[in-house]
Amino acid sequence: MNQTSLPLSEEQASLKMVGHVSYLLHLIVAVAAVMPGAQASIALLIVAFVIDVVKKDNARGTWQESHFAWRIRTVLWAAGLYLVTAPLWFLFLLPGWLAWTVISIWFLYRIVRGWMNLNANQPMPR
Repeated sequence: MNQTSLPLSEEQASLKMVGHVSYLLHLIVAVAAVMPGAQASIALLIVAFVIDVVKKDNARGTWQESHFAWRIRTVLWAAGLYLVTAPLWFLFLLPGWLAWTVISIWFLYRIVRGWMNLNANQPMPR
């Protein structure tokens, strides 16, 4: 029997709600990153990241643990990639814009994929 058909315990349902909130905050930032002229505060991303770091231990040993790890890794990788490619903005505008567009699309993909798996009560790959 897969996890989709199993009822969630109260703790699992609570963790899933935390996941929905976190994915929503990530999604707002991700969509704003790929839409010209849209602005979302980095504070939303920081709030989501802190929520994930604080609550990840509550999910240890469950299928939801993979979602916390997925979101944390996504933010850390995106931050690292943005920092590494930041000098492109100062040297050449077009390469910086292209690099950040690719990173932002990758970030959006990871958030959408993760949220879809969360809705289906499925873990994320490690």
